[in-house]
Amino acid sequence: MRQVYEWCHMHFTVRDAAKLLQTTEKQIYGWVDEGDIPFETVNEQVRFNRSELLEWATLRRLPIAPDAFSQNSLEEGLPLPTLAEALAVGGVHRVDADAKDREGLLRQVVAAMPLKEQADRELLFQVLIAREGMGSTAVGDGIAIPHVRAPAVFHQVPTSITLCYLEHPVDFGAPDGRPVHTLFSIVSPNIRGHLELLAKLAAALHDPRFKAALGRRAGADELLAEVGRSVASKSSTKER
Repeated sequence: MRQVYEWCHMHFTVRDAAKLLQTTEKQIYGWVDEGDIPFETVNEQVRFNRSELLEWATLRRLPIAPDAFSQNSLEEGLPLPTLAEALAVGGVHRVDADAKDREGLLRQVVAAMPLKEQADRELLFQVLIAREGMGSTAVGDGIAIPHVRAPAVFHQVPTSITLCYLEHPVDFGAPDGRPVHTLFSIVSPNIRGHLELLAKLAAALHDPRFKAALGRRAGADELLAEVGRSVASKSSTKER
């Protein structure tokens, strides 16, 4: 656990952040001045938390250095979750109730999650709400990805992505102003798995066929098939 703790609390410099996000130091400073990027001031120097940077960039669909999730830089000895496996565990659900706000909706989402009996659903709900208080997890196009920022708290739950189609869209404070009608909720027992799934899901949302399947509210079998096709396509491209 010490290795995970040190990695999670590592403070990056502006140069480190620019390399991780494949951009310029000038751009990093611009985001700092705008108060857009998560940062801290340590001894009058701007510093960043690596996991927060990865999460921030992934939710905004920004490019990330290819080795950001490498085996050497993250927790050792734990299998990487696949998007298909996580979706298969979480399942596809339709939320018919008319939730008035994010809080009401997230209560319904947590209730739909296939968690074990001993899982503390109320704690999970409270952490999801607290995460939303730090900034909306809506990514635009009517999609949101509420998730636990400190997933190690839920070490007794399986890695999963629960997909909910909403019959009544809810305002999530999305960057494009559109209410949310499709919601993916990520729960992972470790930080590495959490960030991996967040990145893989963000990548899948760039796939036109996967997005089209979401648009017609496809079921689990069709979505899993699209995920498999997308992964195979990316692997084939890399080998060329």
